[in-house]
Amino acid sequence: MVGYCFGCDFCYFMRYFLSVWLLKCCVSQMAYCQHIGVEFMFINDLDQCQWIRQKFERPGVMQFSLEEKRTLLARMVRSTRFEEFLQRKWSSEKRFGLEGCESLIPALKTIIDKSSEKGVDTVIMGMPHRGRLNVLANVIRKELEQIFCQFDSKLEAADEGTGDVKYHLGMYHRRINRVTDRNITLSLVANPSHLEAVNPVVQGKTKAEQFYCGDTDGNRVMSILLHGDAAFAGQGIVYETCHLSDLPSYTTHGTVHVVVNNQIGFTTDPRMARSSPYPTDVARVVNAPIFHVNADDPEAVVYVCNVAAEWRATFHKDVVVDLVCYRRNGHNEMDEPMFTQPLMYKQIKKQKGVLQKYAEKLIAEGAVSRQEYEEEISKYDKICEEAHARSKDEKILHIKHWLDSPWPGFFTLDGQPKSMSCPSTGLQEEELSHIGQVASSVPVEDFTIHGGLSRILKGRAEMIKNRTVDWALGEYMAFGSLLKEGIHVRLSVMNLNLVSHRHHVLHDQNVDKRISPYTVCNSSLSEYGVLGFELGFAMASPNALVLWEAQFGDFHNTAQCIIDQFICPGQAKWVRQNGIVLLLPHGMEGMGPEHSSARPERFLQMCNDDPDFNPKVTDDFEVRQLYDCNWIVVNCSNPANYFHVIRRQILLPFRKPLIVFTPKSLLRHPEAKSNFDQMLPGTHFQRVIPDDGQVTQNPSEVKRIIFCTGKVYYELTRERKTRNMEDSVAITRIEQLSPFPFDLVKAETEKYPNADLVWCQEEHKNQGYYDYVKPRMRTTIDRAKPVWYAGREPASAPATGNKNTHLLELKRFLDTAFNLDAFKDHV
Repeated sequence: MVGYCFGCDFCYFMRYFLSVWLLKCCVSQMAYCQHIGVEFMFINDLDQCQWIRQKFERPGVMQFSLEEKRTLLARMVRSTRFEEFLQRKWSSEKRFGLEGCESLIPALKTIIDKSSEKGVDTVIMGMPHRGRLNVLANVIRKELEQIFCQFDSKLEAADEGTGDVKYHLGMYHRRINRVTDRNITLSLVANPSHLEAVNPVVQGKTKAEQFYCGDTDGNRVMSILLHGDAAFAGQGIVYETCHLSDLPSYTTHGTVHVVVNNQIGFTTDPRMARSSPYPTDVARVVNAPIFHVNADDPEAVVYVCNVAAEWRATFHKDVVVDLVCYRRNGHNEMDEPMFTQPLMYKQIKKQKGVLQKYAEKLIAEGAVSRQEYEEEISKYDKICEEAHARSKDEKILHIKHWLDSPWPGFFTLDGQPKSMSCPSTGLQEEELSHIGQVASSVPVEDFTIHGGLSRILKGRAEMIKNRTVDWALGEYMAFGSLLKEGIHVRLSVMNLNLVSHRHHVLHDQNVDKRISPYTVCNSSLSEYGVLGFELGFAMASPNALVLWEAQFGDFHNTAQCIIDQFICPGQAKWVRQNGIVLLLPHGMEGMGPEHSSARPERFLQMCNDDPDFNPKVTDDFEVRQLYDCNWIVVNCSNPANYFHVIRRQILLPFRKPLIVFTPKSLLRHPEAKSNFDQMLPGTHFQRVIPDDGQVTQNPSEVKRIIFCTGKVYYELTRERKTRNMEDSVAITRIEQLSPFPFDLVKAETEKYPNADLVWCQEEHKNQGYYDYVKPRMRTTIDRAKPVWYAGREPASAPATGNKNTHLLELKRFLDTAFNLDAFKDHV
C-alpha cells in the first residue's frame, strides 16, 4: 500500500477496490488452480453461470465431516481391494481393471446418493468395460460370488443363450440406499465392446421408464453414462446422443456423464487421439458444464460429483465430470504398455496408489488411525474370500442372473408359462369402421387443416364406406386397435414430411399446435443414435409397440452397429428379448443406388435358421419357429398382411425384433389395397400367399411356379396378363422370409407337380433374397429339381442410376421369368 495517502477519498477507494481485486484473485486461485478445473463460461444463461460460481468460488465450500471422510475411505478400500483381489486370484485373466482411477467408485456412489436425496428412485447406467466388474460389485452391489464364478474356466453355459464375456454383462438390482434410507433401482445396461454404442440405448430406456411412471421432468428416473477419454472424443455416437438431450421426444432431462480420463486409448495417447484440448469438448455443443478433477484427490472428486448431481436435479440438463487419472496396467492385464508408452509408464510406476495417499492424509489429520484403516481392509478382504469360496459351488452360468431389463409377469399367465400360441389378429368390422372414421376426421373443433389434407381425409372416408384400406390406413388400423387395447405405440421417423402417406399427425395451419393419437417422433437426422434410443425404449417394457422407420431403407447403414451388436444377437448374448420394429422402405424404382435397397441380404445372412434342416411340422409349428429365431424378416405385399404382422408383434407370448421391408410405390398403388374381409376375426398373417387365380383350376397343367416377395409381385402379375399366361404360370408370394415357411413352400410345390420352380426378384443376384431362399427351397423338395433364378445380374451397386438402364433390366428379368427356355440357354 506504499504510495497512497490515507487522507483523500480517491486513495481510500483505490485501496478498497485493490483489496477486493486481490481477494477475488485469491478466491479464484483457490477455486480454479488446485485439483478442480471448471468450464462453464460458454453457457449462455446467466443464472446457470452464477449457480456454478457459487458452488466453486465461495471460500470453504469443500468441507467434509469426519463421518463423510470415513465413508469415503471405506469406499476407496472396497474399490481398490476388489481389483487387488482379482489380480491375486486370476492374474492371467482379462478383467479391464480400474487401477489408477479407483476414485470412480465413490464418485458414482456420490452421484447416486445425492440424486436419491433429491427424489430419484431409478438410475440407469451405461459404461465401457474398464472398471465394469468393480461397478457391478461395489455400486450395483451384485453378489460377489456371481462375479467370481465367471472366472472359472469349467463353468458350463446354461441351456438358453450363448452368453457373453463377463465385462459386457449388465445387471438390475433394487435395494435400499443406506445414505438416504430410500429404495433405489439400479440398472447397468449390457453392451458390446463397440465403445459408446450403449449411450443412446441407455437414454431410450431412461425415457421409457420416465414415460411409464409419469415422470415428465426427470425427477424420479435418471441416467448416468461412463466414458473413456479417447472414446468420448473419437466416437461420433457421443455427439449424436448429446444432441438428443434437449429434443422434446428424446430428452431424459439431464444425464451425468463421467469420463474416466486415463489419458490413453489402448495404445493411443492424446496427441494422436483428438484435435481438441480436452476429450470432453464435444459436450460444449449442448452447453453442458464440464468439471475437470484430479482423480488422485478423492475429496475433490466427491465434491465435484455432488455438484454435478445437484446441477442435474436443478436444471435438468447434461453435465460432465472429467476424472483426470491414469491407467496403471495395459489396456487389459495381458498387454505390455511399455512397448508403446515407455516414458508415461515409467512415471506411472512411481505413483503411489490413490488409496494409500488418501489413507496417509486421513491418518495425518487424525480422522482415522492406522489400525482402523487396516481393519477396514481386512474386513473387505474377508468378504471377498468368503464369496470366492461360495463361488466354487456354481457349476452353471445362468445369464438370467445378469438381466438388466427384467419383465416380471410377462412370460407367465396365472403362474404358469404362456402357451406357444397366438390368437387371431383380425378385428370385428365395427372396430375397423370406428378406427377408420377416426382416421378420416379431425377429432378437435376449431382446428384448421391444410386444404389438400381435407381431400385425403375424404378419400379415407370413402375407402371405409367401400370396406377397403390402403397401406397407410391398414397401418392406422393396426396402431389404433393396439392403442384401444392399452398398448403404447411409439413411431420414430426421420423427416416426417417425406412420409406424407400417413398423416397421423395433423398440424393447424394458423396456430403452432398439432394433434396425434399416439407418440410420433420427428427425429433428428441421426440413424445410429436414434435407432439405439428406440431400442432402449423397447427394452423397458414388452407392452409397447416401438417402431423406427428409416427415411429410406439403406439409411440403416449408419446404424449397423446397433443392428449387429444389439438387435440381431441380443437374446443369445444377454437373454434379453426385444420387440422393436424396423420399417425399411425398399424397392427398385429407378431412383439410383442410394434410395433403392434396404439390403435384405444382410438381415437374412444373420438369421439363425438352418437352410439344410426341414423342421417337423407340429400344431404350434408357426409360433415355435418364431420363438426359436433371432428375428423376424417380412416383406408384405398388401395392407392387410402388414396390419396382421404389426398386431401379431404384440399378441405373441414373447418378443422378437421385426424387420419389415416396406414399400414406396405400393403406398398409393391402386392394386395394393385390401378388403375388410381379410382383416376380420379368424384371419391372421399369411406367411405365404398362394396364387388363387386360374392356375388352381388345373394345377397339373401349370408349367411354372414363380416364387417372389414384395413389390415385384405386381410387376409379375401385370406381365403374366400381358402374355396371356394366367392359366400356365402360378405366382406365389413368400411374405415371411425368416423364419422360412418350409411347410407352406412344400405345399405349394406339391400342388403343381409338373411345374418348374423359379425364384424371381428385382434385386441383383448377389443381393436380395436369392442366396437365402434357394437352399431352403431345395430342402423342402427333391434336391435334384433346380430352383431357377430370374432377376438382375450380379453388381456391386444396389441399383443403376440411369432410368433407361433400370427399365431395360426390368424388361430383361421379367422376360426371363416367363420365358424359361431362353433362360436355361442363358444359364
